[in-house]
This record gives sequence, structure tokens and C-alpha cells, in this order.
Amino acid sequence: MAVNPARAVMGWLLLATPLVLALVGPLVAGSTRSHAGPLLPPDAEHPLGTDVLGRDVLALVLTGGRTVVVLTGVALVLAYAVGVPLALLMAAQTRRWLDAVLLHGLDVLLALPGLLVLLVLAATGRSSAVTLVVAVAVLQLPAVVRLARSAALAPGCRASVETMVLQGETWWRTHLVHTGRAVLGPVAVDAGSRLVLVLQLMASANFLGLGLAASASDWAVLVERNREALFLQPPAVVVPTLLLVALCTGANLVVDRTAARRSGGTA
Repeated sequence: MAVNPARAVMGWLLLATPLVLALVGPLVAGSTRSHAGPLLPPDAEHPLGTDVLGRDVLALVLTGGRTVVVLTGVALVLAYAVGVPLALLMAAQTRRWLDAVLLHGLDVLLALPGLLVLLVLAATGRSSAVTLVVAVAVLQLPAVVRLARSAALAPGCRASVETMVLQGETWWRTHLVHTGRAVLGPVAVDAGSRLVLVLQLMASANFLGLGLAASASDWAVLVERNREALFLQPPAVVVPTLLLVALCTGANLVVDRTAARRSGGTA
């Protein structure tokens, strides 16, 4: 069936807007230092007004996307780079007890509230972008492994694996290459929706001082920092929020379209 062109174009536009801003914005932005009164309404000098610290919101918006895209992207890539191969190895195990031990071990992480883990890390003083990225990736690992493992153990996938084994294909080609391609669709769709969860964790952690400073010009931090001033200075909250929504929605639409094209459906 044909892919819906309007939905496809909308997805790419929504995704491209924050990505282009993240790439080009810092090159054209003005100063992000506090040099005006806090929560000033939009005027000729500050087209989007100022935030609670007296910084130009337009400059913050133009410079705040890079950290969002980089930190979120690295955390997602790290989670899937570790989780998917681990899931494929677990699905290929003939010793089911080992698979069960690994799976239940990851369930311990699954039971931990993400925000609580970040609060503990913040309390220990381990505040760096690297710590934040690793912590968020580890928190996503159990769900990623469970999803990829379930896809690898699906009846259709197992039938083709058994056929390849009977044909004498190598272990790595059967259980890693072929099965890896089979789980790619579900993993890609999951990554699109998981992007929202990772952004939420990043925003909460940055506001707690784990990773980026609470005064950083990051879209998520900007929303958290100015949320109580929503009705006093709406652009300081609404504009970065819309960019985050566009990033998440656009990513999901693009991933859904790609998965639909692979399966011959409509997106």
C-alpha cells in the first residue's frame, strides 16, 4: 500500500526544524548572558522576551538544541548498542537457565524508578554529562533487551533461524546478522517512542544538577527553569516546549513511515 505523502512530509518537517536549529542556531545566536531584567515581555531588543535569569529567550532557544540532540542521541544509541546485541545473544542461548538469569538480573534495574536513581546520583556529587548519559542509557537497558529478545524469539523469526541452522549457516550469521535484521523494525519503532522518555529523564536530571547546570541554555532545562513563569512570560516555556514536541513527534512519524515502507503498509 502507498505511503501517505502528507504525513511523511509533516514528519520530516517536524524533525528537521529542531535539528536545523540545533545545528545552525549557535552560529547566529546572540549572547546568552544575563544582561536584562527577568521575565521581560517580547520587545524589539528581545523578540521572545527574557527568562527568569534575565537572559534573552531567543538566544537561549537558538543555542539550546545542541545539548538536547547530542545527549539524548548518545544515550539512546548507547542503550540500543548494548541492549540489542545482548538480547540477540540471550535469544541464541541453548542454556535457558542462563537466559533466565540474565533476564531476571535486568528486571532489578527495571524495577528502579528512574528519577530516584538520578536523585541518588545527584546526591553523591557525580554531576557530569557523561554520568547522565550512562545513567539514562542503563535505565533504558532492561526494556530494550526485553523488546529485542521478544522480537528475536518470535515464531516467524525462529522458524527462519532453524532453517538456516539446518542449512549449515554460521552461528554469527544466523543469530546475529539475520536475527538482528529481523528485530530492526520493532527496535526502530521503540526508539521513536523511547525518545520521549529519555528527554523527560534528561530534563529532570539537568534541573537537579546532574549533567548540565540549571542555568544551561538547554531546551529541556529552559522549560524546567521557567515553568512557574508560564503565564508571566509564555515564550520562555512555550517555544522550547514546541521544539521538543516537534523533535519527538517528527522522530516518531519518520520512524513509523520507515517501518511501514519496510512492511508494505501505510504511514
